[in-house]
Amino acid sequence: MAFSVTAGAIAQPEYFGADTFRFSPTGRIGFTGLRVGDVQFRDPDGPREFAPGTFYRGALQYVPDRDGRDELAGLSDVDASVELGLGLQHTRETWQVYGELRYGFVGHESIAAEVGANAIFRSEGGTVVHAGPRIELGNSRFMRTYFGVTDRESARSGLDAFTPSRAIYSTGFEIGAYQPVGSDWGVTASVRYDRLRGEAADSPIVELGSQNQWTAMLGLTKHFNLRF
Repeated sequence: MAFSVTAGAIAQPEYFGADTFRFSPTGRIGFTGLRVGDVQFRDPDGPREFAPGTFYRGALQYVPDRDGRDELAGLSDVDASVELGLGLQHTRETWQVYGELRYGFVGHESIAAEVGANAIFRSEGGTVVHAGPRIELGNSRFMRTYFGVTDRESARSGLDAFTPSRAIYSTGFEIGAYQPVGSDWGVTASVRYDRLRGEAADSPIVELGSQNQWTAMLGLTKHFNLRF
């Protein structure tokens, strides 16, 4: 069984619609392949990043908490959330498309989704660069949690009450790179820009901050290949 573990740091908006940033640790686990006797699922000795083929993918996302203070004074606090889900990706040598559906098992208890595509460049030295568009969606509960203002919050904060429904809430673009360092290590980095759209952009919370959302990540990746 082959898999990778990435650990690093991320700079991201303090909350959806914020124009200020927070720095926090981040990580991910990637599955590369499995071979048990004559049974094989993906090639554990094949490409480690963006392996060609059609595969299921796991989805894990952490959404930081939001405090009802400063410009958000009067709004209720929103607890940190952990989203887990599944997706499907189809990858070729020079491109990829994917989609994933996530549920907030910890925290917001609502549904979010992402679809995207990548152009892929692979150098002979092992460097892999990807770039492509992203679309984020949320159901009504997700939208109310992060973009809504209840009547009680409106009375406390002075913001207009706002009840959004399910929607595409952002579109964006990401560029990233993976650089191998030795046989089992690598450095991963990415920069992503998202612009809040539709009802998310109309939220009084976003009007206090910005529709433009930037995220940057830098991490160290370790590859494992457990042979059975």
